[in-house]
Amino acid sequence: MFVDHAIIDVIAGTGGSGADAFRREKGVPRGGPSGGDGGWGGDVIAEADEQLSTLLDFSYRRHYAAEHGKHGAGSNKTGPSGDELVMRVPTGTNIFDADTNELLGEMVTHGQRLVVARGGRGGHGNTHFKTSTHQTPHEWEPGEKGVARRVRLELKLIADVGLVGEPNAGKSTLLASVSAARPKVADYPFTTLEPGLGVVGMTGFRSFVMADIPGIIEGAHLGKGLGHQFLRHIERTRVLLVMVPVDAEDPQRVFDQLRAELAAYSAELAERPYWVGLSKIDLLPPEATLPRIVAEDTLGVHAFSSVSRRGLDELLESLWESSRVAEARSRAEGEDEEW
Repeated sequence: MFVDHAIIDVIAGTGGSGADAFRREKGVPRGGPSGGDGGWGGDVIAEADEQLSTLLDFSYRRHYAAEHGKHGAGSNKTGPSGDELVMRVPTGTNIFDADTNELLGEMVTHGQRLVVARGGRGGHGNTHFKTSTHQTPHEWEPGEKGVARRVRLELKLIADVGLVGEPNAGKSTLLASVSAARPKVADYPFTTLEPGLGVVGMTGFRSFVMADIPGIIEGAHLGKGLGHQFLRHIERTRVLLVMVPVDAEDPQRVFDQLRAELAAYSAELAERPYWVGLSKIDLLPPEATLPRIVAEDTLGVHAFSSVSRRGLDELLESLWESSRVAEARSRAEGEDEEW
């Protein structure tokens, strides 16, 4: 099951209390205070793991608590700090404070770590309260409580190419034709209920990652249909393929509607480089001409059939090349840290 949203409770460990102790040693009268400090409470840490692809585990477990710090002891012994709790999340996960909606961090690279909740400081032992006029202090501090907060996890798939189209535009068929992914393919709308990823292998040891999201209908940015739930998944794609089936009643209207929905959802997404893909050309009779799409800012138009594989090689070459150009540009601009 693909789960891309979860709300959990995290509680960092409370620091250990300081000790109230005095030195007792033969031959050393009035040894003075010797209470050690308490240990720090453990942190709750999120760690990105590229082997994970869903937030499903967080549907079964909603509470995460780190270990408390141990109390201080005599002879100025500091208590051990509590163990940190590490939560593994998929790369592409955004972490928010669920109550304030503050973005705590974006997990974009394998092994990246983020302290979601900081453990409390250990309290001071009575050694810290000794002064020239107060030789036998019995004061000590309790440990500070660790941070407790509700956290919202949102997963955004990271891919080179994102497929955009209405239901039954042939997105899942394309993904299945060019990669080892096996999305559900059927001849009725809204077959795709969850996003899918596939690695497209090419000659010369080249490859890129393609993402398929549920079909977008008019009003998707307002919450209509299924696509609106997953539009965020194409926010981290470098290049888009806007797919228009050639058997659509009005291909130009379909294209314009898709572009309008992208712009309404995110102005930045509407500026992403994109190709137009005229899909299902195997349905056209031999003498038929391809529909003409007016798209002044597109990288180009490709007509193809995922079933007969006509035009697929040319399409994949263009997608690979443009995704590499977009990657080089983002690296030059220093934007990859935002992915």
